[in-house]
Amino acid sequence: MIRAPLGNQKYWDERTGFLSNAIDQKVEMLRAPSANPTYDPQFSFDLSKYYLNLLLRCYSRGDPIHELAEHFPGLLDAWELSNRLAADICREHKLETCRDWSFDLANLNHYNWCFWLVGLALALEIPEGQWRRLLALIGGEGEDALLDRVIASRAPSRRIGSVLLHPKPYARLLKTIDAPKAQQAALLKAFVDHWYAELARRGKDELWWYIYGDPLKHPLEKGSYFGRWCIEAVAAVKAFGLDDSLCLGHEHYPGDLLRPDGPSTHPVRTEVKSGFWQRLFGRDKG
Repeated sequence: MIRAPLGNQKYWDERTGFLSNAIDQKVEMLRAPSANPTYDPQFSFDLSKYYLNLLLRCYSRGDPIHELAEHFPGLLDAWELSNRLAADICREHKLETCRDWSFDLANLNHYNWCFWLVGLALALEIPEGQWRRLLALIGGEGEDALLDRVIASRAPSRRIGSVLLHPKPYARLLKTIDAPKAQQAALLKAFVDHWYAELARRGKDELWWYIYGDPLKHPLEKGSYFGRWCIEAVAAVKAFGLDDSLCLGHEHYPGDLLRPDGPSTHPVRTEVKSGFWQRLFGRDKG
C-alpha cells in the first residue's frame, strides 16, 4: 500500500528502480580510477544522500519496514568515504572545503539531515556498530538541546547542549518533550501540523528537498519527490515514549516506522485508473 499522499504505483516503482540503478552505477564509478579527483568528495556525499532518498522512496511506496535498514550501511560508507577524500583533497590543494555542504548543526540543512538519520536509526534499531559510526559522523555533541537529548536516549553519556539551534520549528518539539504527559499528544500533533510550513526558508537557506513535489516549483513529473516525512517526530516518540495517536494518518507523519508489523497507519488511497474521463479533464497526473 502506498504510504505517501502523492504518486501512483507507477511513479514509485519507476523512481525507486531508477535510484537503485543510479546507486549501483555511482558505486562502480567510485571503484574505478577517477577522472576528476577533486570532485570525488562531493560525489561520495551525494551518494550518501541517494541512499537516504532511496530509503524514503521505499517507505513511501509501501515496502516492508524491516527492509529499510538495509540502506543504512551504504549511506554510512559513502559519507565516511566523502570525509576521507575531502581531508586528502583539501590538504593537497590547500582548500577550506571541497564539498557543497555545511557540516555544521547550526546550518538547518545539516541539522535536518542529521536529525532524520538519528530518527531512522532509532526507529529501525540499526546495529550498535552502525549507530556508533553515525554518531561519529554527526559529531556536534553538546551543541543542541533537542538533538542531543534524542541521541542520549540510546547513547546515555551524550553531553546535552543548552541552546536550541533552530527554534522554528523545533521549539514545538522540545516543548512537547518537556510537557506533562497528558499534554504531549496534542503538542506533538501541533508540531507535525506546523513542521513543513515552519521549515520554509528563502534562497540558499532553503532545504534541499523542500520544493520536491510542489506543483509549481518542482512538480511530481520531475521525479525528485520522495515524500515529506516528519522523521523528527518519530525520533522523539521512539526516544521518549510519546503518545503519537493523534498524528496517525497525518500526511507528514511516518507512523509505520514505529509499527513494522502493521497494520499501516496511513489512509488507504484509491488509485485513479487511466481512462477517457481522466484524459479528457487532465486529472490522471499520478
